[in-house]
Amino acid sequence: MPRRLTILIAEDNPADRMLLSTIVSRQGHRVLTAGNGHEAISIFEHEHPQLVLMDALMPVMDGFEAAERIKQLAGDELVPIIFLTSLAENEALVRCLEAGGDDFISKPYNPIILEAKIQAMGRLRRLQATVRQQRDLIARQNQQLLNEQQVAKAIFDKVAHAGCLDAPNIRYVQSPLALFNGDLLLAAQTPTDRMFVLLGDFTGHGLPAAIGAMPLAETFYGMAAKGYSSGDVLREMNAKLKRILPVGVFCCATLLDISLQKGTLHVWNGGLPDGYVIRADGRHAPLVSRHLPLGVVEPGNFDDRFDVVPVQPGDRLLLLSDGVLESRNAQDEMFGEQRLLQVLDDARPSESSIDRIQQALLAFHGQVQDDLSLVEVTLVDGLTLTPAPLAFVGTPQPSPLDWSARFELRAETLRNFNPLPSLLQLLLQVHELRHQAGTVYTVLAELYSNALEHGVLRLDSRLKASAKGFSDYYSERQNRLRALSDGHVCIGIDVSHTDTGGRLSITVDDSGPGFDVERVLQAEYRAEGLSGRGIRLIRELADGFSWRPGGRGISVEFRWDREA
Repeated sequence: MPRRLTILIAEDNPADRMLLSTIVSRQGHRVLTAGNGHEAISIFEHEHPQLVLMDALMPVMDGFEAAERIKQLAGDELVPIIFLTSLAENEALVRCLEAGGDDFISKPYNPIILEAKIQAMGRLRRLQATVRQQRDLIARQNQQLLNEQQVAKAIFDKVAHAGCLDAPNIRYVQSPLALFNGDLLLAAQTPTDRMFVLLGDFTGHGLPAAIGAMPLAETFYGMAAKGYSSGDVLREMNAKLKRILPVGVFCCATLLDISLQKGTLHVWNGGLPDGYVIRADGRHAPLVSRHLPLGVVEPGNFDDRFDVVPVQPGDRLLLLSDGVLESRNAQDEMFGEQRLLQVLDDARPSESSIDRIQQALLAFHGQVQDDLSLVEVTLVDGLTLTPAPLAFVGTPQPSPLDWSARFELRAETLRNFNPLPSLLQLLLQVHELRHQAGTVYTVLAELYSNALEHGVLRLDSRLKASAKGFSDYYSERQNRLRALSDGHVCIGIDVSHTDTGGRLSITVDDSGPGFDVERVLQAEYRAEGLSGRGIRLIRELADGFSWRPGGRGISVEFRWDREA
């Protein structure tokens, strides 16, 4: 069914105006009329019609000028204008279209053709409105994405600059191709007075390239703060990136381990352009790339061998990403390694390499094709820096395999604290348990819930016989927990070696009256019910299951085999 439109008819001839009004009204549209162009503009401003039938030749203001004004008033909204004309010359018809007309119809008017043109313009108007809505939606979503990226970038920058990049002996320049920088620069002072500097260049640029920077920075700063060696840091970064990055995404990187006390530089370069040691007298030697990038090789095949270079106070270390060498001029020539070496050769011994390279790039009229990074570290004797804060957790440690602990959670703790996440994190320090994390957590949660709810709070699970009873059960649980003034839950954990691997034992007991575990296990279980699942679930998931006489304590075991 044709959609109803509001249509303005601008026609100076009263008879023609009445005829058109009758035809258009009978077709179901709302009609507004004007006797000249000036009147048409005034009505358009007040009524905002959706389509205009405009006579070309009118007194006061003709249709050509009126059409131009109406198009200006409509802005980016499409208001089709169909010219009504008796003109036959091609030049006159062209003028109708140039004035803003979208179509024209000749006098005398054919009602069928007129209706077809009106409907066609209505469809065109609806199509344009849909396009505008989609454009506005895309603009809003793009702005939302930009806002989210700005927030993410602020977090990213804080993590990436958590170390000692602001040290007086470090200068760097980074010019990202997109909002996010695919190049990553990290620096940290270790507890043993070594300085670690990492320049990384992830595949591509922008957010996809920067996505691996957070775990890389976490590993770098966390392990540096705990005193791990540069080799340990390097191996863990490679293993983490290999585990989390998709195929085809990796990080070219150079890691510097500087010990001015020992006068040594340990350098590992995997895929970045050669860096340089620049001596106090201006001589320079390359820090050659010898390895595959991080995240490419499996941990067992990773080559973590460092080159060792003697250094002394006054030497400078220069690192750069491939965005420097790949900068291009108007002739599509790359800046390249030879131009870089010439810059280093021409520099005065005391002159900053970064300044000279930037000047050379500017003179070359380089166009950045990738994220661009330059970093220069000057070796200064006696410089005191603050070690990296111990801000991250989860760095690798030897797995503890022979220990036990017991926690007694009393009334105030039971009221205000959920111990399960902390206990799980403690258990996951045992690397062999990590692949069972979900199972261990489920069993631990069921044991704790049974002890708290049925032992300490004395709740009867038979309340959960229906949906309403289920709701009432947890409402009563909250009430009793808030009023709890005595009672306790004890959780015992024991991790030990076995002949074939290892074993985790968890015992949970409580201050309640106990219950008949065997009777619960032998009772008929209805799968569609809302209670009676906990003990059965524990027995099914755990490798071992037992209980104390009186039912005030339950023990479970998890076992694992020794890795081959």
